[in-house]
Amino acid sequence: MIIYNVTVNIEDSVHEEWKKWMLKVHIPDVMNTGFFARYHFCRLMHDEPQGTTYAIQYFCPSKESLENYLENFAPKLQQEHTAKYKDRFVAFRTFLKLEREG
Repeated sequence: MIIYNVTVNIEDSVHEEWKKWMLKVHIPDVMNTGFFARYHFCRLMHDEPQGTTYAIQYFCPSKESLENYLENFAPKLQQEHTAKYKDRFVAFRTFLKLEREG
């Protein structure tokens, strides 16, 4: 299992709107691509000097599926996010290999 982790720091002025949009629109759009088995929507517990930080973890069964998603679906979905929240967020992505689940 591969975890596609997207960490986002979102500006306080749009935080609640962004959270609703993520949960009602963006994450369902990502999940509807069919490449992910499940997701976790996590809020970082430490206080940030500005904004609120979340980690959204999408669980993908294979590297090949993740590569397909990144090549064929991610650019459009990321562009939609950027267009809606331009200059109000910072994001970075990491890829984790799930070695063992407990």
